[in-house]
Amino acid sequence: MPAQRKPKLLDGNKLSEIIKSELKNKIEELKQKGVIPGLAVVLVGDNPASQIYVRNKRKTCEELGIRSFAYDLPTQTSEADLLKLVDELNRNREVHGILIQSPLPKHINEEKVLNAIDPDKDVDGFHPVNKGKLLNGQDCFVACTPAGIQELLVRYGYKIQGKHVVIVGRSNIVGKPLSALLVQKAEGADATVTVCHSHTRNLSSITKTADILVAAMGVPEFIQGRMVRDGCIVIDVGMNRIPDSTKKSGYRLVGDVHFPSVFKKAKAITPVPGGVGPMTIAMLMKNTVKSAEKSTHRL
Repeated sequence: MPAQRKPKLLDGNKLSEIIKSELKNKIEELKQKGVIPGLAVVLVGDNPASQIYVRNKRKTCEELGIRSFAYDLPTQTSEADLLKLVDELNRNREVHGILIQSPLPKHINEEKVLNAIDPDKDVDGFHPVNKGKLLNGQDCFVACTPAGIQELLVRYGYKIQGKHVVIVGRSNIVGKPLSALLVQKAEGADATVTVCHSHTRNLSSITKTADILVAAMGVPEFIQGRMVRDGCIVIDVGMNRIPDSTKKSGYRLVGDVHFPSVFKKAKAITPVPGGVGPMTIAMLMKNTVKSAEKSTHRL
């Protein structure tokens, strides 16, 4: 009997549902011990995209039985008031995870606010303590999008060990932590990682060498079919709105990959939407449950 062929489309929606189902069991176990995982999501201002992201996170909390602490603050909220709230949440034993939705208004120093979060509640994985632990290969909260990408590859059965991973994009949210995660001497890692960016020369010559290509530069449909080799695994982190008069909304969502031309050549590829996005939220929930589990050892 021939081996079952792996699906070409890496369905983040489908996989995230499996992960959330697993988390429900862990949450039930915690509740039996008198612990209800709690996530505080802080939104400052009225950025439409941020409002959608926050709504999805709170909806997922409700779906899983995670207690959601909602803080919707006006744009004019001062940095001092936001730092005071973070301090209160750090001390609140019912809150196991703290998420400050970015971007913050320009008058607030985002780095200062993120650094004020207790590293044990930094379920976004952005605190310098967690970033440092990630580099050292220690147990920590890993940024949710990189963790989701690794989970996608591992659960769909794609070997990362020994592969050449090319990441196009060097942000603190995706590119840098993903490179640190996949280069580790660990299960689901052990890759050779190349990070490319806007100043990389002869970019196509590098992307064509990738066994696994991650597009995370925030430029609509930047990665074209001619830039990837046959049989490459492509992870598209992008989420961009481009004008489309045929749509009622007047726009459509595309990734950083030109899907039609790359799909023909890829062994596997993530769709946009429905690929990396749902996995990011699933990993946020996983980190929150992990924090709640750790709290039982600190009681």
